[in-house]
Amino acid sequence: MEKFLEYLETAENMIRTVDHMIYVTFPLIKDKRLLLKIISDMNTAILGIISSILQYEYLQKRIELTKDASSNLRVFIEKCAPRYRMNEQEIKSITNLINLAEKHKKSPFEFVRDEKVIILSENLKPETITLDKAKEFLLMSKSILRKTQETLKKNI
Repeated sequence: MEKFLEYLETAENMIRTVDHMIYVTFPLIKDKRLLLKIISDMNTAILGIISSILQYEYLQKRIELTKDASSNLRVFIEKCAPRYRMNEQEIKSITNLINLAEKHKKSPFEFVRDEKVIILSENLKPETITLDKAKEFLLMSKSILRKTQETLKKNI
């Protein structure tokens, strides 16, 4: 199986898992720290979709890839996203999700308050994660996955 199809299949499974966590596990457990796991897994799924698209486009010789992840993300946003019918809102949501997951990884301190998880960055700037924000990211992920699958089906 082609590498880009493996990335896409892994991302699809991850999105199904996140969907289950949001709509089944979270209401049962009600542990707000599960939101951190949801955001982390959703980030992994989105990065899998992006990797799949970049791999496919590279095999078609439409783009060049580097070892630098941020420059590859820039190539994805500038050259690949329009071809896969991703709108500005989806691209903004992707970058927000990636940044949020990065802040979570680097965060020295996280805590739960009311119905949200608050991540403090190194300069103590708070970033909040709510269930609604996680659901928005899930909808965006499903939309991007669907668009990617449709576009690849036409081209393969």
